[in-house]
Amino acid sequence: MRSTARVQFTPPAPAHDWLPVARPHMPPASAIAPYLDHIDASRHYSNFGPLVCELEKRLAERLGPDAHAVTASSGTSALLLALMALNLPKGSVCALPSWTFVATAHAVLAAGLTPWFIDVDAETAMLDPQMCQTVLSRAPGEVRALIPVCAHGAPLDVEGWAQFQARTGVRVVVDAAAAHDSLTEAPFPMAVSVHATKSLGVGEGGYIVCPNADFALRVRMLSSFGFNGTRESQMVALNAKMSEYAAAVALSAMDNWASTRLLYQQTAFKLRIALKDVPQVQFQEGWGLRWVSSVCVVRVPQEALMPLIAFLKSHHIDSRQWWGDGCHTSRAFTDILRDTLPNTEHLAATTLGLPYCATMDDAQVARLTGLLQSFFQDA
Repeated sequence: MRSTARVQFTPPAPAHDWLPVARPHMPPASAIAPYLDHIDASRHYSNFGPLVCELEKRLAERLGPDAHAVTASSGTSALLLALMALNLPKGSVCALPSWTFVATAHAVLAAGLTPWFIDVDAETAMLDPQMCQTVLSRAPGEVRALIPVCAHGAPLDVEGWAQFQARTGVRVVVDAAAAHDSLTEAPFPMAVSVHATKSLGVGEGGYIVCPNADFALRVRMLSSFGFNGTRESQMVALNAKMSEYAAAVALSAMDNWASTRLLYQQTAFKLRIALKDVPQVQFQEGWGLRWVSSVCVVRVPQEALMPLIAFLKSHHIDSRQWWGDGCHTSRAFTDILRDTLPNTEHLAATTLGLPYCATMDDAQVARLTGLLQSFFQDA
């Protein structure tokens, strides 16, 4: 029987009227408890236990009978494992957008590949397969892999990228960190994060979905010392497995995914409706209508960005430039080769994350949207 003793601590109290830019939506302890009981009974805590296997089965089933899923310790390790599983020669050039979170570039470097930053489409904020085929002619070497990023959870042009891979022979691996909801198929490896900040919140973890059983097995071996049924290490690998405890939270989150998704969608509807007459605030295409994520990322006029951030802060409302000035500007990546990045630079000057969460109430929506209306009316 589990102890009911609680560790007592007092977190710092935020200002009572401060509206944060994001608030995780995680399963409550009561929903996770039955899975913890299962762990207590099985005494299986890691190494692809029954809960991890059940989670992988359920994740794969979402994408159809031919999909395979492998869990990982984080979204970054999921992307790293997918890149390692390509088995490309060390130093191979891997193209990636600079308009992404830094984890994308970290994974490329950790996989022993040579990253090359390229520009995204100005409208979608994502790599475009037709544009990329043209860009390849300017590469610093033969591009062997390419990573489209699902910007803030937006859906991918799956057919376009499948055609790109077939035409060019360049291996496509998708950074779908925030795109749990928008994934509908996996013709190539896609790495998803289930960090607490994501729509399917687990705390820390990730998963890879792919169409090939052999590739999935290679990913699994790479996540577990190169083992495959024996204690012999068959390849240089990592320890990047998901624990049974993380799987317990993930299964609980999956159980409640329909209601969680609805909460995110309802809040998105409220924001869209309240700001329908404020054309200066542009939502991502389809956000809250066809797909959901755990963040609200909008475009605003370039001259308004910094004044708006200051204005919101003066009213105790948080905001965030999610990807800063682009990945290429981080100190860790200053020596990485890059193509010209005009669209990335424009996105950095016009993109802002606004407060948004699954449990955002009507008063918070009204407060935020009222201030946005006031700001742009007076601008």
